[in-house]
Amino acid sequence: MNSRPAANLTVRPATLEDLPELTSVVHHFVRANRLLPRTVDELQQLLPNGFVAVSDDTIVGFAALEIYSPKLAEIRSLAVMDHMQGLGIGRMLVAECVQLAESKNVLEVMAVTSSEDFFVSCGFDFTLPGEKKALFIQTRERGH
Repeated sequence: MNSRPAANLTVRPATLEDLPELTSVVHHFVRANRLLPRTVDELQQLLPNGFVAVSDDTIVGFAALEIYSPKLAEIRSLAVMDHMQGLGIGRMLVAECVQLAESKNVLEVMAVTSSEDFFVSCGFDFTLPGEKKALFIQTRERGH
């Protein structure tokens, strides 16, 4: 864990100009098996509801909100560069996504993750009111 404050850190909406650098950041996490692969086109589609964390004019983090319906959105491609982790950047990116969902009156935001403790610390839970839970099945591994 890094405890030093991030130099000149800002979190702002992602722009098309961020795409080349953002592609490199995301691919770093894909190579480490920490994010699912994204094509440049897929990343471009996430940009309108995406946020970047920038430190010293370099993108050090990203997250996007994918809105499926007025009822449901998902936090996608959350990534913070290793040397910048532990500074609250991921929490800031998640907060921006949740705030965007609230501003668009989306009722629920989900996160599919292997870092459940992080999302729980951001206020996420395994159940919704009424004990509703999300369940999944992977069709790509069913061997049709």
